[in-house]
Amino acid sequence: MEVRSNEPFWLIKNSLPQSYPSLRQSISSEVLIIGAGITGALIAHKLMKEGKKVIMVDRRDVCNGSTAASTSMLQYEIDVPLHTLIKKVGLTCAVSSYQNCEKAISDLKEIVKEICSDCGFQQKYSLYFASSKKDVSFLKDEFKARQQHGFKVKWLTKEELDTLGLKAYAAIESKSGAVMDVYTLANDLLKFNLKNGLQIYDRTEIDSIKSQNEKLIAKTKNGFSIEAEDVVHCTGYESTETVKENIVALKSTFALASEAFEKIPKPFAKRIYWNTDSPYLYFRSTDDGRIVMGGGDRDFKNATRRDAMLSRKEKELTKRFQKCFPDVPFVADYSWAGTFGETKDGLPYFGKPDPDKNEHYILGFGGNGITFSVMGMEAIVHSINKTPHPFLEYYKFNR
Repeated sequence: MEVRSNEPFWLIKNSLPQSYPSLRQSISSEVLIIGAGITGALIAHKLMKEGKKVIMVDRRDVCNGSTAASTSMLQYEIDVPLHTLIKKVGLTCAVSSYQNCEKAISDLKEIVKEICSDCGFQQKYSLYFASSKKDVSFLKDEFKARQQHGFKVKWLTKEELDTLGLKAYAAIESKSGAVMDVYTLANDLLKFNLKNGLQIYDRTEIDSIKSQNEKLIAKTKNGFSIEAEDVVHCTGYESTETVKENIVALKSTFALASEAFEKIPKPFAKRIYWNTDSPYLYFRSTDDGRIVMGGGDRDFKNATRRDAMLSRKEKELTKRFQKCFPDVPFVADYSWAGTFGETKDGLPYFGKPDPDKNEHYILGFGGNGITFSVMGMEAIVHSINKTPHPFLEYYKFNR
């Protein structure tokens, strides 16, 4: 599956920081991780700290799938609003999911410090705003739900948003937001753990996985084998190729990065934004003075159709940006497209689809892919150790 197209801004900005060999012999380890993006990097980091021997493979160069296409905006807010999520999955699971996404941002900050990553992690206010008058009552319901369950939120009126330079009818402001360059963080995590014994092989595609004598044998397309006690799939949207259950609806999504400003425009100095549209728009600044925005999702995953729309989507998204921020001159410098997916409840999938096989999945779909992956660090240890954990219940397969 082609999960992205064109060269995303992060790849151009960072080039290829490090290359790894492809697998050229049969080997064995305790754990095999398939997928060397941000999810795989975080899971490897956790398992290495647990003292596990870990091998990681990726069919591409490392971090060159969805991680490279991410706009790297961190929110505790899930794609499904809290008051709606409570109706879908119940009070405990819904509130816990929001709380743990908020905690994941703090946890990620500590990981950045631990490995001394130069990924530009910055905490920001997050603004969830109503672009149309009809969405104000919906936004008020969401504000009440968050207040009721202890989230620190502030209601901003149309007049207050005008002073920020945002044309909208109302907004919920939260303190728990952040931005970073996830491509850099993922690469830094891999380099950090490589020094500690993590084995990494890129351009190595797994063709099949079979059980043999209480072990799992993964065969590569080149005919080599990797023997492991546990296999962890961190393959994101490509997991639809190996999971039989229909867990995610795949879409095409689009993103732009502006030309660099001499000084970040006032609305973006301290805040990130997303709106109540469906599909929603989102906006953030970068540490080199640009504005990145995304949205315009379409209900198909065909790479050829997606790529053909890129020029038109660039114009459409630029126009929609100007409607929201009329005083900020957005000139698109880079544009790219990728695969995006939504689950039926906006939540991730953790654990084993088949309880009898030691094949585990950490799949953080949607706009919270990064924070879900941080939560997955806790879930994977319990999944491998066969011990209970709320995440393995809330986010189980066949739920």
